[in-house]
Amino acid sequence: MKLLGLTGGVGMGKSACAQFLRARSIPVVDTDDLARAVVEPGQPALAEVQQLFGPEMIGADGRLRRDLLARRVFPDPDARRQLEAILHPRIRALWRAQVDKWRAERKTVAVVAIPLLFETKAEPEFDAVICVACSPSTQMERLKARGWSAEQIEQRIRAQMPTEEKIARSNYVIWTDCPLDVHATQMDLILRLSSNPKGSKIVAGGRSAA
Repeated sequence: MKLLGLTGGVGMGKSACAQFLRARSIPVVDTDDLARAVVEPGQPALAEVQQLFGPEMIGADGRLRRDLLARRVFPDPDARRQLEAILHPRIRALWRAQVDKWRAERKTVAVVAIPLLFETKAEPEFDAVICVACSPSTQMERLKARGWSAEQIEQRIRAQMPTEEKIARSNYVIWTDCPLDVHATQMDLILRLSSNPKGSKIVAGGRSAA
């Protein structure tokens, strides 16, 4: 089975890319979904978050107050690392279990979407890595559309590896400053080329591979 990693900066188009893949019957697991699952009520990780960051992080409905937690950890790198130490091992165990299931089912290709793929040193797990990227101005517009303040946007961008480094370390790059149909065409091109040896750089969006 060909296992592809999908990564990219916040607001750069990973979710759209995952939708295109699923529409082509390619199995995808998104670690953003897993990150929500591991802090559902009753999960051990939720109790650890509450113990570390305080009872106010849990709402009256027993669920994690994600916005409040984000306001706590993104301005504080130490707090963010503490949270990641709770969540990341559990998230990795879940997507690895899904990959094992796909292999047992003899899937030919599958994808794991991990925003912090390089930051969590997951690169060796994959046959190739796809980076989804866009210009800083487009990224800013997309994140403002989520209702985030300029300070919140800066904190989230600063919490990730620079996009240029993600691009340099990836095998394929999809440039998303384009209509969705062009984005999808780039994805199709990469799927056709994904049998290339690891280490070859394909930039599907017409942007030079620096």
